[in-house]
Amino acid sequence: MLEGQVAALSAGFVQGTEALEILDALRNSALYRPDQHSYMLYPNKDLPKFLEKNIIPQEKVAQSQLLMQLHRNNNLQIINQDIKGNYHFNGNFHNANDVIVALQELKEQEEYKALVANDTKKVLQIFEDVFNHKAFTGRSGTFFAYEGLGSIYWHMVSKLHIAVYEICEKAFAHHEDKKITNALLVHFNEIGAGIGVHKSPEVYGAFPTDPYSHTPLHRGAQQPGMTGQVKEDILTRIGELGVNIKDGKLQFQPIMLRKSEFLTQAQEVTFVMVDKTHQTLKLQKESLAFTVCQVPVIYKMDASNQIEVHYANGSKAVFDTSVLSLEDSKKVFQRYWGNYSNRSES
Repeated sequence: MLEGQVAALSAGFVQGTEALEILDALRNSALYRPDQHSYMLYPNKDLPKFLEKNIIPQEKVAQSQLLMQLHRNNNLQIINQDIKGNYHFNGNFHNANDVIVALQELKEQEEYKALVANDTKKVLQIFEDVFNHKAFTGRSGTFFAYEGLGSIYWHMVSKLHIAVYEICEKAFAHHEDKKITNALLVHFNEIGAGIGVHKSPEVYGAFPTDPYSHTPLHRGAQQPGMTGQVKEDILTRIGELGVNIKDGKLQFQPIMLRKSEFLTQAQEVTFVMVDKTHQTLKLQKESLAFTVCQVPVIYKMDASNQIEVHYANGSKAVFDTSVLSLEDSKKVFQRYWGNYSNRSES
């Protein structure tokens, strides 16, 4: 199940090569749905038809002297046999507790007392072998929607996405082998590409920018407005842009950002300021813009590692670092800009 892989990756116990092995295995597993380029919550499976359920193998019945004696006596308290010769447990049983109650009732009868004492564990094991209650996972293994059979649960996919981001971030910090980091980045980008916002309406089955709970097999996205996924997507995007906070200082280290996200030609972009006014900035070719606490931040593709801060009074300062000063970071967090917004360029 996808939750298991996400838990292992998020827990911090696997890094680098081990994480890559998990992701490679996941991509090649039955959890992957090629039509949606994403992962199901559980592997899909074919359910038995109604008449194929609750059938006790004849060899199992033959292993129990109690069940054989009940059959010979035409006693239907535990099992019965249909016209095709198939054995079935009493249709009124809900779980093993009902079987135990029936066995206790049989034990009151002298004919079955010794047989019940000898075969109770065996009968209960046969009951579990037939129904496999211990493996029951609720709707995921019985429904055909609502995160059921063949369904992609989008919130869990976004949890996987942010888990792989964290793995990638640590791999870069620990200077893992470039082959490992590149392979991890491939998984990160593929998982992100499978999330709805990057798809066409035809593939997603709905408006791609709207969050949906799940996508059943052979249907488009279902249950709109499920916003739990959005939280992970926002956090992942902030990380992908390289925005971090350490010791109260804003850091900009976009090591996972792709060149394809930078502008191929100059254009203008309009921001909403804290005072609800609009400000238009001209962006150059090979630049990228976003905001942090409503402060416009512009990345430029350049060999230098600098931050250029534009202050509200018209002055500016250049720092040979990718870390904003504590004082300037506080101003960003507090949204204190005077009459105009600060504008940071890095």
